[in-house]
Amino acid sequence: MLLSIVSIVIAGLITNNIVLVQSWGMCPYLGVSKKTNSAVGMGLAVTFVITLSSIICWLLYNYMLVPLKLEYLQTIVFILIIAVLVQIIDIVLKKFSPSLYNALGVYLALITTNCAVLSTANNSINSDFITMLVTAITTGLGFLLALILMAGIREKSELSKTPKIFQGFSIALIIAAIMAMAFQGFSGFNIDVGSYKLMMMGGALWL
Repeated sequence: MLLSIVSIVIAGLITNNIVLVQSWGMCPYLGVSKKTNSAVGMGLAVTFVITLSSIICWLLYNYMLVPLKLEYLQTIVFILIIAVLVQIIDIVLKKFSPSLYNALGVYLALITTNCAVLSTANNSINSDFITMLVTAITTGLGFLLALILMAGIREKSELSKTPKIFQGFSIALIIAAIMAMAFQGFSGFNIDVGSYKLMMMGGALWL
């Protein structure tokens, strides 16, 4: 069980990163990664929504939709849950952190339609509760990691002499592509844990 959790954590953060490997949630990744503060705020908001929505969706699916044979309502129910959570975050940030609320702008509301959030909830419903919880948390933290790394590099790039043709969104796409290739390079690495060997292949665990 411990090795499975270690595998999920490594996959969520690095080898199967939701943004840099699976290419989900690219809109906020590129749109809110200009400054570190806004990147951290968005990353934490997405992590909160992914974790809480995955828990609620898992409970509703396994203890309500499946017993009532209403599995076909899964997508609609999940989107409604995500929308409610995003609305709560919207109200809280607007009340207690107006500067962060303004920095996130429209991307805060777009968490509702962020495929990273919905896909995590969908992919976790058939797992046991612990696996689902660890997957949701590490997926969100992987999103946060990608945002922070991207924001840091973009802030540094603003201080360098970038050719005019590459300035703005163009350099952001180039940076994102290089980071994605770097993270893809982690796929297939081995870790020796006592008498076991972890071999990461796209987030899977091989012993």
